[in-house]
Amino acid sequence: MSDKQQDDYYTSYNYYERKPVYIKEEDLRQDQFDRLVKSDVFCMIPWIHIHAFPNGQTYPCCLGDDKYPIGNLHENTIKEVWNGDPYKLMRKNMLEEKPCKECSKCYEQEKHGFMSMRNSSNKSFGHNISIVDQTKPDGTFEDFKLRYYDIRFTNLCNFSCRTCGGWFSSSWYQEEVDLFGARSYPQFMYAGKDKDDMWNQMQEHIPYLEQIYFAGGEPLIMEEHYNLLKELVRREMFDVRLQYNTNFSRLNLKTENVLDYWKLFSNVSVGASLDAMGPRAEYIRKGTDWDTIIRNREQMIEVCPSVDFFVSSTVSMLNVLHVMDFHRSWAEQGLIKASDWNINILQGPDRLRIDVLPEKYKQQVKEKILEHIEWLRPQDTLQRAIVGYESILKFMFDDDKSWLLSEFFTVNDKSDNYRNENFENVFPEYAELRSYCISKSKFEDLEKAKSVYNLNPSLDGPYGEYLKQFKDSKGAQYSTEIHNLIKKWFRK
Repeated sequence: MSDKQQDDYYTSYNYYERKPVYIKEEDLRQDQFDRLVKSDVFCMIPWIHIHAFPNGQTYPCCLGDDKYPIGNLHENTIKEVWNGDPYKLMRKNMLEEKPCKECSKCYEQEKHGFMSMRNSSNKSFGHNISIVDQTKPDGTFEDFKLRYYDIRFTNLCNFSCRTCGGWFSSSWYQEEVDLFGARSYPQFMYAGKDKDDMWNQMQEHIPYLEQIYFAGGEPLIMEEHYNLLKELVRREMFDVRLQYNTNFSRLNLKTENVLDYWKLFSNVSVGASLDAMGPRAEYIRKGTDWDTIIRNREQMIEVCPSVDFFVSSTVSMLNVLHVMDFHRSWAEQGLIKASDWNINILQGPDRLRIDVLPEKYKQQVKEKILEHIEWLRPQDTLQRAIVGYESILKFMFDDDKSWLLSEFFTVNDKSDNYRNENFENVFPEYAELRSYCISKSKFEDLEKAKSVYNLNPSLDGPYGEYLKQFKDSKGAQYSTEIHNLIKKWFRK
């Protein structure tokens, strides 16, 4: 990025503004502007990018629905996937304003007020919109140049986070084998056909790179990460935007220190995957040494204070009652600005989603978030953090998955026993959460019973004709249990 481009970028940047930042509106045709800013489905990604998990499964981007891969790099090259039938159909659908099944996570984020991957990609790469005109009617696009690179070289990671698993962390492998039996994949995986395949395939794209997203696994312990930085330095491509998602536990690999490289580039943005502080952090992201995280941040402030740093907190039911305290603590310690906070709402596995919490806990979350937003408001001019917290509320109240608490405790208890940890000891705010566990079948019955109550809100008196109909359909033996469930639900 030239100095002028960088100045233009920051002077025109508004976090939740959807307009592209590297091209002026008057330089866009109306149809181009509408696609980038007004469309509910169009995304620049299929024209500039392809993503691969460490197991080779290929998606349009890192948020692509994992049920719908567009290829596999263990079987095909990137170029073969680029104009394979699934990717061509995605381009065709987008140009015809049809939704893509691969993009369900972005659609869900946008529904709840988030700046989605789709929105941000159109914003950051919209200046490339003219290349879309080269697309053939069947979705074929011959201009095979990756301008945005995010292929996870490997699943190598030194953490085994509760919200993760063996696909993305080699440290999870043995625990999964011991708890759940043999895995269908090895401990260490590579996105390509062998360890060097992705490195070799990306060489032709390096001259066209505008942005690289390093994630993992854990990128700061991967040799491939440092090899790519060295190649960019050799080519003097210091204007490539470098973005990171890192557990921030290691700044060194052998003789290399990542801070020495970050100082060389004009646009580096480091998102630290930190979900909590102290014992909660060490529980959620197993492998964390909290004192080391603090020291690393202090060292980064000293060595390269101008490098953008923010906390990218994955918000699950584990930390949703605590993340506001963590945010405020780091801001007050001067480790971040209050605005340097990104909310990433966990969308899976379902048992860890925030909408699993019962109503009593959701109300506690709401009270804490509303209070936190008032503290945050004068300090967050971009409103990135504010909108993130507001989206938590929309997402959390949009659905009720509390019947999944039973599954949460079943799975989580196994890891607790394996790791010699205790959920309630680390999260005393959830001391009574187990008492809310009910089976899915009871939950469905309870939902029907609640609707009966809403029509005739008498807990102790007769439920009238509505309950009679419910009893007739489910059997008389349900009436006492349903009655007690209703009383328990509404009293809490």
